[in-house]
Amino acid sequence: MPADLHYLSLDEVARRLKARKLSSVEATQSMLDRVAKVDPKLKSYATLTPERALADAARLDAETAAGRSRGALHGVPIAVKDLCNTAGVATAAGMAIHRANVPAKDATVVARLKEAGAVILGKLQMTEGAYGAHHPTIPAPLNPWNAAYWTGSSSSGSGAATAAGLCFASLGSDTGGSIRFPSTMNGLSGLKPTWGRVSRAGVFPLGESLDHIGPMARSALDAAIVLGVIAGADPDDATAAGLPVPDYAAAISTGVKGRRIGLPTNLRNLDNDSEQAIAGAVEAFKKAGATIVDVTLPQSFFQASYDWVPLCAVEAAVAHAEMYPKHAGDYGPVLAGLLDTGLKLSGLDLQRLLLRRATLKGELDKLLASVDLLLLPVMERAVWSLEALAAGGREVEAVAGRLRYTAPMDMSGHPTLTLPGGMTRDAVPTGFQIAARAFDEAAILAAGHAYQQVTDWHLKRPPS
Repeated sequence: MPADLHYLSLDEVARRLKARKLSSVEATQSMLDRVAKVDPKLKSYATLTPERALADAARLDAETAAGRSRGALHGVPIAVKDLCNTAGVATAAGMAIHRANVPAKDATVVARLKEAGAVILGKLQMTEGAYGAHHPTIPAPLNPWNAAYWTGSSSSGSGAATAAGLCFASLGSDTGGSIRFPSTMNGLSGLKPTWGRVSRAGVFPLGESLDHIGPMARSALDAAIVLGVIAGADPDDATAAGLPVPDYAAAISTGVKGRRIGLPTNLRNLDNDSEQAIAGAVEAFKKAGATIVDVTLPQSFFQASYDWVPLCAVEAAVAHAEMYPKHAGDYGPVLAGLLDTGLKLSGLDLQRLLLRRATLKGELDKLLASVDLLLLPVMERAVWSLEALAAGGREVEAVAGRLRYTAPMDMSGHPTLTLPGGMTRDAVPTGFQIAARAFDEAAILAAGHAYQQVTDWHLKRPPS
């Protein structure tokens, strides 16, 4: 086995497994060994399931020997965020109060991964209830690139583990930016699908009309492979769209030649690192054959970063109604503060939020009808140090600045792909995102793949 097996792409591992140049047991044991070596410091896993993973790997190897393949993930070790129910394995959603919660049934996304032959290594750590901070009793995962920097939230464990070679891909969730923040902070390719493209059945909610489940991987191709497995209609989730699921991996070489990519002329408050990531993306997409078109983001886009918190708060209060405020003492202060905000919101204020949200969606639909893709930053400040977060990162304007370019796409439900696009002086990855029309994940994945054919940011790895 290669010494850097843990950093092979998911696609490469899958091909080696199919060709029987590598066994699932070998890949799984190698990954478990690396987790045992690296994760005591990194703290990306909430729960590791080595015995179950090795037993599944052995069974899948036997199927391979018998000539059976379950698909592109057959025998590949991956991990899932700890808000996805896993039958017989604790699912705490980052909450101390749910540490003993052991579901009897897999979430639909977990079931689909297993049906496709994925080996589930365990559950990845996350912020409390998928909001903005870890529970005070649960150590936050460290950024493998530079421990002095934020790992991103709420899919912090998914970001750290995938970047550090502790799984070949992972699942994250995104309600306000929680696939995109850890993807950009850890140098990953993270896909937030269209709302409704992926079932939420069996996934602990934060804000149900805002929650998206998607893959976090080390390339657009790997993300495409995982999305193709988890997407699609689900009888257990009436909001999961019944549209056909394209073969994203097969279509990924379509590229961006002749595509019109919108570049907003009214981007606000970007620091130098965010500007450089966008500028680099523009040049790479031009090189790949795209045309860059000036566009203007509507005012509703910028209002969304202020509207998101109260909207998320009232939906979170609904999600936690059985436990909060009855068990308020078991909650951390950040999530408790959000729930209190939601409980206090008036019906009139909520309706105003919903009307503005409808306007946002309509205006983004109109904008995206005029171009094929939309190029956006991830955050105004490309990266956040832990010191900066502690000093003022929870002030209203700081939060709005982080949410400025992510929250609107959760409120509208449009798909986005975050890609690595640079490094800071402190050797922390930076990135950008591409958005597309609803249910056109194939377009952003093809664009991401084209970008990664002419750049190498996605091939860089954290220091050992």
